[in-house]
Amino acid sequence: MARKPALTTDKLKDLGAGKLAQLVLEEAERNAGFRRQVKAALAGKSGPEVIAKLIDRRLSGLARAKSFIEWGKARAFADDLRSLTDTLTSELGAAAPGLTIDRLLRFIATHEQVFERVDDSSGRVQDVYYQAITATGDLAQNLAALEADLLPGKIMTALGESTHGYLAEVTEAVAPHLPQDSLARWDADLQDAIAERQAEEAARKPDGWFYSMTSQWAAMRQTIASARGDLDLLIALEAKKQPHMQDYLGIAAQLLEAGRSAEALDWVRKPGRRALGETGSDLSPARVSLEARILEATDERPAAQALRWCCFEATLSADILREHLKQLPDFEDIETEDRAHALALEKAKPEAALQFFLDWPRLDLAAKLIVMHPHRWNGGDWHSLPKAAALLEHDYPLAATILYRALLDDILDRARSKAYRHGAEYLGKLALLAEATDTTRPNEQAGHAAYLAKLKTAHPRKSGFWARVGEGDPAPPQASRSRRPNWDRGDG
Repeated sequence: MARKPALTTDKLKDLGAGKLAQLVLEEAERNAGFRRQVKAALAGKSGPEVIAKLIDRRLSGLARAKSFIEWGKARAFADDLRSLTDTLTSELGAAAPGLTIDRLLRFIATHEQVFERVDDSSGRVQDVYYQAITATGDLAQNLAALEADLLPGKIMTALGESTHGYLAEVTEAVAPHLPQDSLARWDADLQDAIAERQAEEAARKPDGWFYSMTSQWAAMRQTIASARGDLDLLIALEAKKQPHMQDYLGIAAQLLEAGRSAEALDWVRKPGRRALGETGSDLSPARVSLEARILEATDERPAAQALRWCCFEATLSADILREHLKQLPDFEDIETEDRAHALALEKAKPEAALQFFLDWPRLDLAAKLIVMHPHRWNGGDWHSLPKAAALLEHDYPLAATILYRALLDDILDRARSKAYRHGAEYLGKLALLAEATDTTRPNEQAGHAAYLAKLKTAHPRKSGFWARVGEGDPAPPQASRSRRPNWDRGDG
């Protein structure tokens, strides 16, 4: 079959202006979103103000709309919104970034009303709003100094009471591109607004839960503090949060980067994240990795290495072991790696050890572990075992066989009819592996023929599965002799 020619700008130019105009006109008749883009492009020939007026009419219509949009029409609605934002950025953005941002903020401000009237379970509509937020940040880089100085006020006017979180996200997008003086004034305004709102909320009668804008405004202050390079203010605002809401690791990482290692160690060891050796110490790899780097920055290298090894013993984290070995002298790292492998093979939880050997990677040791614990593997781990079996089947067929059998047994034992396709695939793999494994299989493990016979005995009525492997057809439904339902006790 001849391959269809690819569309390129040069090839389209060869069609000529008349033919292209006709094609555009025909598509505009069929596609309302495309028609609006064409009208905006034509309006752009008269200047950015004309495009802005055209966009304003569409935004006003969006703000006035009340009708609910059913799920089946959500895709077309999202496409229409995307054509609106695309028109803004492509036709107006380069010529007038200030005018474009004004209209993007108007668009973003419609989000709460729009979400109330559309079934957006797919997330398509929300994606359009995120793209508009990103575009706002990109355009903020091109604003003149006066326009940039006015932007915080415009954002607060458009989104200052938005509960959805887009206010904080817009702030995060634009703050790195605003003048320092503007950021300082914005922070001061937010500080005053938080104090005033907290006083109002303290005076109100308790009448159940309510959303307070102060948390979102405080998050904005932290964003602004980061943009200003004011680490002390960032930390002070973080310390005001409830303990379970504080970003201990984020603050510790920034303090370490700033060369304030002693403070970083305090933050990484905040309550609930005790030092090595204390009861209840947190040995999560992310926290341990950061604390170890902080310890090294404070000239406590032995303590850092001890912490890493303790974490590896508890979690079998491949990343932590790599960090540990990297700090060891030549040859000593080889001995320690061997000790780590031996520890993993003896681990009480083979599942964690298997993941470690796959991550390292040492497929030979992964295979050895699987054969050491042939009945330990849970076929319900469909998100990880198939990948492990596929990695092992070429060089370590016995280990792969054990995993494929665990997966297949789980599917049939649980009558997971939606997974019969995968089960048939696993049985096919087992048949291919049989020749390589039946001669080396331990005596206590059945050969493939015996295993297959056992499956047929244990699951004779799973016709949906056997039909997929070509050993039967789905049984025809029996005619009911009465109005009572014909309950089938098989797998169906």
